[in-house]
Amino acid sequence: MDLARLADGLVLVGHALVGRQDLPIPEWLFAWGASLVLIVSFLALSLAWRRSRLEDDSWRPVSARLGRLVVNPVTELLAGAVGVFLLGVVVWSGLAGTEAPDRNFSITFVFVTFWLGMVVLSVAFGDLFRAFNPWRAIARVAGAGFRLIAGQSAPPPLSYPERLGRWPAVAGILAFVWLELIYGAAGFQTVGLTPHTVAVATLAYSAYTFVGMALFGGERWLRGGEAFSIYFGMFARLAPFEVREGVLGRRRPLSAATSWVSTPGSVALVLLTIGATTFDGASEGVLGDPIASLLDWLVETGLGPVAALRVANTLFLAFTLAFVAGLFWAGIYGMHTVRTSLSTGRLGALFAHAFIPIALAYLVAHYFSLVVFQEQAQFTFLLSDPLGDGSDYFGTAGTGIDYGAISANAIWYVQVGALIAGHVTALVLGHDRALKVYGDARVAARSQYWMLALMVGFTSLGLYLLSQANQ
Repeated sequence: MDLARLADGLVLVGHALVGRQDLPIPEWLFAWGASLVLIVSFLALSLAWRRSRLEDDSWRPVSARLGRLVVNPVTELLAGAVGVFLLGVVVWSGLAGTEAPDRNFSITFVFVTFWLGMVVLSVAFGDLFRAFNPWRAIARVAGAGFRLIAGQSAPPPLSYPERLGRWPAVAGILAFVWLELIYGAAGFQTVGLTPHTVAVATLAYSAYTFVGMALFGGERWLRGGEAFSIYFGMFARLAPFEVREGVLGRRRPLSAATSWVSTPGSVALVLLTIGATTFDGASEGVLGDPIASLLDWLVETGLGPVAALRVANTLFLAFTLAFVAGLFWAGIYGMHTVRTSLSTGRLGALFAHAFIPIALAYLVAHYFSLVVFQEQAQFTFLLSDPLGDGSDYFGTAGTGIDYGAISANAIWYVQVGALIAGHVTALVLGHDRALKVYGDARVAARSQYWMLALMVGFTSLGLYLLSQANQ
């Protein structure tokens, strides 16, 4: 992650992760072992998983007492207030605090605690972001004020075009990724994300979100246009908990993912998530030299060094996204070895939900160490001194990051374990959907040969990128 290079302390992390000479097991053996695990898992699914178990709605309400304790007007109000407060702190610290990115609250909070931490919470507990969403909270207060004055809700002036689906959210996440990985790329003193830039971007996105809510209605915009609601909601579909009409319930883990990709733009968001993480990892390793060569050529043609760096990274980001999409659609097209009346596009929409665990696995594998170390900073000196001006609100401003909290070997094992677990889970979701689509267990298994090859390919790619980035 380019942002990590902006913090001096993370250089130590990079040094700790250089090389794997002390690993008891060679890296190449991990790749073979991971492939073997996938093949064995596929055979086990083919033999033992003979009927679809994740397609039916398994949601059931929890006990009334527990449900009321967790979901009620007071907790919802408090969660919304916390979200608005944190939004305010991000803007305040970004505009009024130090420009040193490793000492300002806003940078770490937005790109680590929020962007990565909320994914983990969503997978574990469900769509928590909906409760904490600051833009939803502000819109609800504004709507309540309008109803109090006018005696009725404000009707949205426009109807949301159904053909847009989630494409506005895809555009929003792409813009966020570009801001983080391209605009904020390190390499020149004038390049990099500053807290001021993050604050301005936050204000701009807030204005964009409020305009969308005003035009199409708050809840409708949250379901299609609000990028982070859609993004975190995608991962929340893997969770065992869901709130429906104010009632907390439990469901089979993974089961809600089966219906998520039915909306236009959903497949693109899954592939964008995988592709963005792939580019971030590849730019630190296998794509490093090609990017540098293109950068040099662009500078020689007369382009300024800052613009050349951003153009080079943008082109390689686009290439990586196209490469990931190509792998996905090649695997989906291969499913036509089993006769079906379904088009490739329809098959892609039916099976894309199986790649949500892969998106999660790539995030965990690539950013695990960053989260471990930077969250120490977030909840100690950055929380106590958000502006980086020497304040010490909670008495932890003098606390540092313990880079020995976890060893390089432990990080590597977590990375490998995440990749294997994510791809095995993807096989489970794909096999379960194939049973639903094809009806016959043998035909369903045959249809997933290409899916297995795709899983092995993505696992090998992930392990290769990790090994290259850590050399």
